[in-house]
Amino acid sequence: MKTTVNDLAIFGGRSEFPSLLHVGRPNLGDRRGTLDRIGAVFERGWLTNDGPCVRDFERRVADLVGVSHCVAVSSGTTALAFAIRAAGLSGEVIVPSFTFVGTAHALYWQGITPVFCDVDPQTHNIAPARVAELITPRTSGIIGVHLWGRACEVEALRAISRQHGVRLLFDAAHAFGCSHQGGMIGRFGDAEVFSFHATKCVNTCEGGAVVTDNSEIAEAVRLMRNFGFVDYDLVAGVGINGKLNEVSAAVGLSSLDAMADFVRVNKRNYACYRENLRGAAGIHLVPHNEAGPCNYHYVVLEIDEAAAGLGRDELMRILWQENVLARRYFYPGCHRMKPYCDLFPGAGAHLPQTERLCSRVLCLPNGTAAGADEIERVCAIIRFSLDHATEIRAKWAAARVEDTAHAG
Repeated sequence: MKTTVNDLAIFGGRSEFPSLLHVGRPNLGDRRGTLDRIGAVFERGWLTNDGPCVRDFERRVADLVGVSHCVAVSSGTTALAFAIRAAGLSGEVIVPSFTFVGTAHALYWQGITPVFCDVDPQTHNIAPARVAELITPRTSGIIGVHLWGRACEVEALRAISRQHGVRLLFDAAHAFGCSHQGGMIGRFGDAEVFSFHATKCVNTCEGGAVVTDNSEIAEAVRLMRNFGFVDYDLVAGVGINGKLNEVSAAVGLSSLDAMADFVRVNKRNYACYRENLRGAAGIHLVPHNEAGPCNYHYVVLEIDEAAAGLGRDELMRILWQENVLARRYFYPGCHRMKPYCDLFPGAGAHLPQTERLCSRVLCLPNGTAAGADEIERVCAIIRFSLDHATEIRAKWAAARVEDTAHAG
């Protein structure tokens, strides 16, 4: 409990948490069941190359999403790169600028230019009206990102892709187990990709998947993930090693078994944050779509510095000293990271909403590693800091003056 500003760890007080509280500590399924599955993998001696755990994992993901094909691969970024290549994308592809840099890298790695599009200030997803303005004769596709698990404006993007004859893919790295208008995310566009990285709601330690009803795309991805082999001695095209191994798939199967529990915890935590931050000046908790299935995995704040009295970065500094490793996704924006900042040096002028969000968004810990007690204490630090914003800033200013005097 902080009673004075001097109790804050940033001013010499004791950290609220003795160990680090991460945004993305892995959710772990039943340990005994997981070890049994891994033991069976070792007993079979079949560690990779499309083994039974991988095939079972693919079937279960496809059934949950409601698609004909799921192709499991080594990571979400690999899945996106394979989907891009399988869909025949080239030239320019329109992507949101407010996303994880891997979305852009999956294009640029293959010699395709990502064209950064601004986002909707409310949903944080790619803005269809802006997409339409960016279409050129070199545009071959659009990639929407279902940020925080909230669906893009799928119908508007579909209409634009059809009107201009370009492909439509979705990066659904945040959205496994989430829905849109009665259908599960994963069923839209030419294909969608999931990440099953350790920090995701359901994980395979490292892994990803392409999901689609397009048989040609699915078959192309299956070939690409295994060097293009169609038989022991026959290669039908260029590929790399992008396979998911059996041990990772075994972890994924246990994670799928526990998915309902993970979602229940996430939803409880989200509700706890909502209750404990209700009415906090300058703090907006980004809502989830509760009209259908949702994984509730991301707890995202927008911080209005003028109303809160502290900026996002100031609040993050305070939380980090308390061992709460809040994250400022996706700072500073893809367009400000290399190589894109060199390729498009003036991009920020055309991406005002992205620039705004990159200065305001803060993600907080969630998942099975966080409980009601931890969340209440995190929220208490946030509220205490906002209530004492003027005093905190005054102490920082005094410290800077003192540092300058010593330096002189």
